[in-house]
Amino acid sequence: MKIFLDTANVAEIKKGLEYGVIDGVTTNPSLIAKEKREFIPLIKEITAIIPGPVSVEVTATAVKEMITQAEAYAAIAANVVIKVPVNLEGLQVVKTLAGRGIKTNVTLIFSVSQALLAAKAGATYVSPFVGRIDDISGDGMALVEDIALIYDNYDMATEIIVASVRHPFHFVQAAKIGGIPNVWIVTSFNTPSDAFSSVSDQISVAPVLSRCGTQTYGSATFSLTFLGRRSRLRTPSARVRGNVNAPVALRR
Repeated sequence: MKIFLDTANVAEIKKGLEYGVIDGVTTNPSLIAKEKREFIPLIKEITAIIPGPVSVEVTATAVKEMITQAEAYAAIAANVVIKVPVNLEGLQVVKTLAGRGIKTNVTLIFSVSQALLAAKAGATYVSPFVGRIDDISGDGMALVEDIALIYDNYDMATEIIVASVRHPFHFVQAAKIGGIPNVWIVTSFNTPSDAFSSVSDQISVAPVLSRCGTQTYGSATFSLTFLGRRSRLRTPSARVRGNVNAPVALRR
C-alpha cells in the first residue's frame, strides 16, 4: 500500500507525515499556482520533505521545450517524476526521458490505446481519468481492468495510477484490480480534506477498504494510494455492476 498526498501545500504535507502513512506527493500546475510561491523553491521544499515520488507536470507544449523543462525539474531532486500529457509530443518526450533515466507519469489517459502507447514509449506510470470517463457515461474502472490485462499480457512494467476518482467504490475496485496477478495498481483516491484532523474517527486509515462511504471534509484534497502485487494473470477479473457491496469474483 502507498498513500500519496495530492497537494502542493507544505503544511498539509507535514501534517500528513505526522500520521506516518504518507509515501509520496502528486502535484499539478493548478495546485502549485494556488500556493502563490516561486515554483522551484516550492518543489525543492516538497521533495526534501517527502522521500518518495513527487510528480511535477511540464507546461510546455513543444517537444524540445518539454524535454528542457523536464530535465530542469528532474535535476531538483532524485525523487521527481515528470508528468507528461498523452499526445504525440508527449510520447516523444517520454521516450527521450526514459532513455535518460528520468521517470514519467503520462496523464490524461482516456483509452487503452493511449495507455499501451505510453507504456511502449517507456512511461513509469499512466493515469487513466476514471471519473471523467464515468461523467460521460463510460466505465472508467473497466478501462483500468483492460489496461491491466494488456500490461500483464506483455509483462509491461508501467504502473497504473487510477486518477480522477469520484467516490470510495472507485478506490475499492482499483484495490481489487491491484490484487490481480501480475498487475501493479497505484490508486489515486482524492478526498476533500482537513481529513487528517478527522481521519482517526471518520475514515480510519487501516480499515478504509472495508469502511468506504462518502466523506466530506474541507476544501483541500489528499490521495490514498494502494499498490498491488505482481505475479501471473490467467483471466481478467469479473466486473462488478449494480450492488456495490457485492464481492468481485476472480477466476485464474
